[in-house]
Amino acid sequence: MPPRRPVHRPLALVTDSTAYLPGAVVAHHGITVVPLTVVCGGRAFEDGTEEAARRLTQALEHKQPVTTSRPSPRMFAEAYRAAAAAGAEGVVSLHLSAEISGTYDAAVLAAREAPVPVRVVDSRMVAMALGFAVLAAAGTPPEAGIDAAVARAVTRAERTRAFFYVDTLEHLRRGGRIGTAQALFGSALAVKPLLELAEGRIELREKVRTASRAIARLEELAAEHAGDGPVDVAVHHLGAAERAAQLAGRLRERLPGLASLHVSEVGAVLGAHTGPGLLGAVVSPR
Repeated sequence: MPPRRPVHRPLALVTDSTAYLPGAVVAHHGITVVPLTVVCGGRAFEDGTEEAARRLTQALEHKQPVTTSRPSPRMFAEAYRAAAAAGAEGVVSLHLSAEISGTYDAAVLAAREAPVPVRVVDSRMVAMALGFAVLAAAGTPPEAGIDAAVARAVTRAERTRAFFYVDTLEHLRRGGRIGTAQALFGSALAVKPLLELAEGRIELREKVRTASRAIARLEELAAEHAGDGPVDVAVHHLGAAERAAQLAGRLRERLPGLASLHVSEVGAVLGAHTGPGLLGAVVSPR
């Protein structure tokens, strides 16, 4: 399916499906979302669709191989041409960390041939840590221009922290998103891993003995980074809706400056690399 045609704005915004922005937010700001792909059982499915999520769940349950792939440069080229055709004078294209995906590189290739100026930004983030950066760019006054939108997005991404818990590091190891040594270390003695997206890479932050302690520590890390000022928070999960709701409820009670709180299940591409049981907290001070 071709990317959604953007709303007529002087500055168009393009991102990818791993931002996990709510559909209503995407529509309101006229954001174009270019999907990554998950391959289950030899068939490719677009990230962000119900079919992709269902197929991923089946594949993981039956321990079938799952892979993911970036969008092609052609898909980005189509998005940039559509933005220009809709009247955009420039495009800001914001994407998940280049350390964990080739999506940024594909966008850079397409930008070279775009009919309008395109600034491609490596957010060094993923999920709503990327999404909040996109929203920062979307909040830039049109008269401020493309440089201002990029600066706002980059500043927001740099202030944002993403912490997450997974039941096992095996999915991240198989996908090459975390080193074998880290995976083995994190699996030793049934340790439950807490991870952080740092410098664009997934890093093992702490080792906790039980899942309940890991989730409690996740809450503590989120609260510590949020502080008392205005902050946007997202809680992500995969097959752990109850855990996510409980974490969101506790954060809602203890964060005095909470401006917005998003709770969502991640899509198939991120889920393929984390496995079921994922619980994440994205904290983005304003």
